Amino acid sequence: MKFHALVVLMALAALAHGADMYRWVDDKGVVNYTPYPPPANIRNVEQKKLGDTGKAQTSDAPYSVQVAVKTFPLTFYTTAACGDPCKAARAHLDKRGAPYTEKDPSNPASPQEFEDFKKMSGGNPRVPFLTVGQLKNLQGYFAPEWDAALDAAGYPSAAIPGTKPAAGAKLPSTPPAKPPVETPAAAK
Repeated sequence: MKFHALVVLMALAALAHGADMYRWVDDKGVVNYTPYPPPANIRNVEQKKLGDTGKAQTSDAPYSVQVAVKTFPLTFYTTAACGDPCKAARAHLDKRGAPYTEKDPSNPASPQEFEDFKKMSGGNPRVPFLTVGQLKNLQGYFAPEWDAALDAAGYPSAAIPGTKPAAGAKLPSTPPAKPPVETPAAAK
């Protein structure tokens, strides 16, 4: 019983440090979990980096933001040619401290990604475009509409002091020269 407690403690210590853990079966059929590599004659070794899920880390964010990110993830679509409306939209998300994924529909990772974007945008793809999970798709930038959707999803109204800015998000070097452009759909 003490051996199992030791294994659990080692796994927790490795998890705290984001260390590698190895799972392997010895010649007697005993499954082993160790923070060090097994002997050279062992086959079928599984190596895992504990604490690495391959997803965006939001652990610095308050719990309410973590819930919003999980329930209503934000995807911000923009292109290099978008200009001031996209800069204003990006700055808006950053000011609110809302973590988001940024994608360029003019350079999709796959043909299916562009087709999905066209479908979400009603066949008339325009940027800036924001998806708020399954809750809402926002085409064009109209601050009150974006605020309403972000509020409904549970994102903070302003960045929380001491938290890091959204991963991959870049603030414009200068504020937009003209006010954000309202699209006909957003002006309703």
